[in-house]
Amino acid sequence: SIGYNIIIITLLHIDMMNTSYNKELNDLLKISKDLVKLEELLFIQDIDGVCLPLVKNPLNRSIDKNYVQSIKKLSYEFAVLTNGEHEGRRGVNRLIEKAFNDKDKVIKEGLYLPGLAAGGVQYQNSFGSIKTIGVSKKEIDFLKKIPKLLKIQLAKEIQNIIVPISEEELNKELELAILDNDFSPTINLNSLFKINPDNIELQRKLQKISLNIMQDCLSMANSVGLNNRFYLHIAPNLGKANGKELVKYADDKDIGTTDVQFMLNGAKKEVGLMILLNKFIGCKHNFFPFGEDFNPKDAPENINDIVEFTRKKIARNIMPTIVGVGDTVTSFLTEEGSYLRGGSDRGFLTLIQDLGKAYGLKNKVIIVDSSEGEVYRPNLAEGNLKGISDPEDPLKFDMIITSGHKTYIEWIGEFADSRKSSNMQNPFKSC
Repeated sequence: SIGYNIIIITLLHIDMMNTSYNKELNDLLKISKDLVKLEELLFIQDIDGVCLPLVKNPLNRSIDKNYVQSIKKLSYEFAVLTNGEHEGRRGVNRLIEKAFNDKDKVIKEGLYLPGLAAGGVQYQNSFGSIKTIGVSKKEIDFLKKIPKLLKIQLAKEIQNIIVPISEEELNKELELAILDNDFSPTINLNSLFKINPDNIELQRKLQKISLNIMQDCLSMANSVGLNNRFYLHIAPNLGKANGKELVKYADDKDIGTTDVQFMLNGAKKEVGLMILLNKFIGCKHNFFPFGEDFNPKDAPENINDIVEFTRKKIARNIMPTIVGVGDTVTSFLTEEGSYLRGGSDRGFLTLIQDLGKAYGLKNKVIIVDSSEGEVYRPNLAEGNLKGISDPEDPLKFDMIITSGHKTYIEWIGEFADSRKSSNMQNPFKSC
């Protein structure tokens, strides 16, 4: 009887999931009708949690070949915008090469994901040609030293708070925790959290330790003449205070911050969106409204200033309708009754929304529920936005894909086919 009941409950759960999946796909296809015939259109999409499930170890990620081929059809109407990286052993390019099992084919057919990585300083076209934007040799040389420093400091701290731990286990954890990205070296806590998943005090200690180690790296940068050239990106975060991103500490309902990234100032997604918009118009209309050599150091500081700057530079008739897709947005109600709002994708999605209002365009903001992966995120399946948004949140979502990245992948594939067959398909072939 117990086994029978479990089967019934499982079947009901699967049926509910399929119902949600089908309804959301239909809702997305309705959005497609408004987009498919537009003359000016640009998709800007985050990667992890959107087209890839979240995993504890980035080396275990995989990418759907069909998704990659769909993106190719969208040509220059699509760009990624991620705090991860294109290149390196943990880069998304490795996933694409592995998916096709033919690096030469990927290069020849231009199957890499075009757009910006490392928050906005690493630009790549679909053929894998990469250009760093606004980064000096001195900055690059300093960044190369960071992973080794992180490993030394984190090893000491782990041995102090996780006892006993063998040398073999310690080295394994360090390999998972220290992401040796070229432009965004990172401490990732997901595996360390798993050692004692119910110990909230330990999780908070690890979050504080990671922040302190990275702050020491900032001080070191200042001591060698790289003052104010780097900042700490906290993911997920609770917004900013005094210009610094706030850690979301673990509690019994939410694991909070899992990553602390050491990043270049200017490597922010809002600025990255400006670079992508500049390149899109440059490709399609053969001029660059912000200047051909525009880089993060030239950008305004806040979203309102970016909107005003953009309105002065880009005419309404060449401004594309922008579709922004992300998964990391947070909102936290404090004891004082105010909200702390943050998340890696909040800034660029808010900018997309505000540009739409400023230009009278129907820009779209889409959120993908990334809770189905190995990394804990609030679940959106029942329409509960607690921890993500709030009634007073100025950022409004046009679509919430509660059934996850697979639904998004299917939709973007169908949209790409429709867009390709439309007479409004991009007239430009190269950039």
